[in-house]
Amino acid sequence: MIDLLLPFHYEFFVRGVIVSVLLGGICGLAGVYIILRGLSYVGHGLSHAAFGGAIVGSIAGLNYYVGAIVWSYLASFVIYEISKRNKIKPDAAIGLVTTAIFAFGVLLVSITNRYTRNFESLLFGNILAITEQDLYIIVSVTILSGAFFFFLHKRLVFSFFDNESAKISGIKTSHIELLFSFVLATIIIVSMSSIGVTLLASVIVGPAISARMLSNNFSSVIFLSIIIGSVASFCGMYASFFLDSSSGPTIVMFITLAFGITALYAVFKKIYHSHSHGGVSHSHPHLHTDEHRHEHQHKHP
Repeated sequence: MIDLLLPFHYEFFVRGVIVSVLLGGICGLAGVYIILRGLSYVGHGLSHAAFGGAIVGSIAGLNYYVGAIVWSYLASFVIYEISKRNKIKPDAAIGLVTTAIFAFGVLLVSITNRYTRNFESLLFGNILAITEQDLYIIVSVTILSGAFFFFLHKRLVFSFFDNESAKISGIKTSHIELLFSFVLATIIIVSMSSIGVTLLASVIVGPAISARMLSNNFSSVIFLSIIIGSVASFCGMYASFFLDSSSGPTIVMFITLAFGITALYAVFKKIYHSHSHGGVSHSHPHLHTDEHRHEHQHKHP
């Protein structure tokens, strides 16, 4: 008989579970605002910039976190300036700037021949190698990032949803957007060594689009995205122990599974749903024909 509590006997696994739940939740929260802004590519882009910065910092003799922070923040600022001053869409600027930083880091590795397993763990994640110091950093970033989204929620939504009206109302949308980019970059940096650069975009965007399929209410989408991100990350981490698989890819598979389930739910919800009119409730399948006719099955209470 399998001991379902066996993984929790190991301190490294408990640490990994805490980290996965925290990162799944905060990435899910940030992902909602990214989807609202229409910049799904930004998480993927900034994670590549962070990886390039980590390599540059490491080769320069610095902690790779320092290099990742400096270059990610620099990338965020350059992207903002390019899209603001040259009327270039942000996604185009993200693609150019972040890929250039990533390529620069890889170029340095090829020149110096200093490729190590640390960089490999940044690419694919190694959540079980999280130290107690890493845990404290992740907890701190999660709390501070959560506070940022909580206190600036209305300004963020107003700025992203209706930028021109927000400016007229006196909100400094440019400052809000830049600050959001810095917070997102920080979340990506602390998630990088746990989830991995190549997998991080799914953890950020996946819960948000899954939640969007379940609700049209923005507050509900935020709540659902946090829950989906945390639960899927926990399940992926837990399953990886028994499957003897890498935790990062397993977490992404569970997030993808969550998306698949919510996508099916959304399809069935459109095909078959119920209404109530006065004292009569009825349900009908939607048949999308030229006449868009409904077949009604009445139920009288």
